[in-house]
Amino acid sequence: MARFYVVMLQPTLFGEMAVVRQWGRIGTRGREKTEYFRGDAEAISAATRLAERKMRRGYADLRD
Repeated sequence: MARFYVVMLQPTLFGEMAVVRQWGRIGTRGREKTEYFRGDAEAISAATRLAERKMRRGYADLRD
């Protein structure tokens, strides 16, 4: 089954950093979850952990 998983870092209007995750089957809208962090370092660490975990499970890194 073809699936996708996206991890993004986005700043919020209140000076926090958000880690946005999107996942699902290719061809569908999928699902989304957002987690908020006070500092950039915390958010980057969380996003990196998520990406590494998904790549261990077989997802490919398709960044340009």
